[in-house]
Amino acid sequence: MKKLYDFLNIAIWSFAGVFLGSSVYTWWDYKTRPGLYAMQPVPWYFSIQTRAVLTAVFIAVFLLLRWMIRRRMKKAERKEGEGL
Repeated sequence: MKKLYDFLNIAIWSFAGVFLGSSVYTWWDYKTRPGLYAMQPVPWYFSIQTRAVLTAVFIAVFLLLRWMIRRRMKKAERKEGEGL
């Protein structure tokens, strides 16, 4: 359980880092080539908003899983403490 808990923690920060990096790149690309984004039917920041929503959903699911695993780990610790 501890390994899964740690993996979820790494996954949460990885998703956040990828979102931040891709958002900075999109902003930089817009600043250097605004003409490419002018041809699109949606604003230049639409892809950032879409990724933000998806990232928030993934992080929320991972946080929920982490919370459930943490609860189970605490229950197991209490049972071990009672048995001694």
